[in-house]
Amino acid sequence: MARNNNETIKVTLEDLAGIAVPENSRLPTATVTASSGKKYGSIANQEEQASEVAEQRGSILLQGWFYLGLAGLAGALVGWGICEPWFVEGGHPRWGNIWILPAMLTFQCLGFGIAESIVERSLRKALSRGGLSLLLGVVLGFLFNVVAQIVFNIAVSICTAAGVHSFRNPAFWVARGIAWMVFGVAGGVVYGIAGQSSKKTGYGILGGIIGAGIGGMIFDPISMVAHGAVLSRGVGFGLLGMSTGIAMGLVESALKDRWLYVTAGPLAGKQFILYKMQTTIGSSQQCDIYLFKDSNILPQHASVEINGARVQVRAAGEMYVSGQRSGLQVLQNGASLQIGRYTFRYQERQKK
Repeated sequence: MARNNNETIKVTLEDLAGIAVPENSRLPTATVTASSGKKYGSIANQEEQASEVAEQRGSILLQGWFYLGLAGLAGALVGWGICEPWFVEGGHPRWGNIWILPAMLTFQCLGFGIAESIVERSLRKALSRGGLSLLLGVVLGFLFNVVAQIVFNIAVSICTAAGVHSFRNPAFWVARGIAWMVFGVAGGVVYGIAGQSSKKTGYGILGGIIGAGIGGMIFDPISMVAHGAVLSRGVGFGLLGMSTGIAMGLVESALKDRWLYVTAGPLAGKQFILYKMQTTIGSSQQCDIYLFKDSNILPQHASVEINGARVQVRAAGEMYVSGQRSGLQVLQNGASLQIGRYTFRYQERQKK
């Protein structure tokens, strides 16, 4: 670069080539915010946005039809196992004959009452619901056993009048299935009462009727295949309990209106059906949706409120709805909800 006191400063190409730009220099980045609140540019307020969480694959253990089917199977086998050693075939009946069906139904009801709480890892709920379910199971076990026996006798009389005299005839299987639908009603009632929801009770009864009816109809065919009365009763009762639980879970899932599906976190794959007008969410086991092992979640962290067709979520702690931090937000179908390390997807049945 040449300079003269009387001349204009001139910059040559050689001068420009000799200029070195430091590697660590950076140009400032600007953020433009519109009046509507939308942000344009590459730097947003990170505190107002949640990092995207990948959806996790759900476990089959958290599917309602699976854990209810398993609970029904276990309950039926426990009741059968307690009474079978004192069951007399064809002789003077002992207490095992009197208790075997009520005991089977009692422990099925216990299983249905605590299954969901165990899956959600809420020991407090499992204990409280278990005590209630056990009490109701004993009462309903004997009551519905009497009703089922009456229905069975009527159905058998109809079959006999129609010329059916053997349990090998499918008409006899149907008669037993109709009678055992009564047991499904008892299971559904206990399931709904334990869940403190009349709608849950209705779904449980419908599913219980279907499942117990199927279990009753296959009881006699199983006894024909399984050689020995003891084995046939054990297998038959076990399948009765399992089919009842599976049907209850499937019916409940098929008829639900609004629910939260866990897409990430320890309960990924679990769905929480929104039965109540207000569903509480938090780290307290008293909440409807118990979120465990996360110190960032408050005991009463948030609640989902239903008012007619309007569904909104209200939070006392940090919450992100569809990626944006929010304290109160109306939920639309498909919206994501993040609380701590748990992520939910809100879904509702689309009206045709």
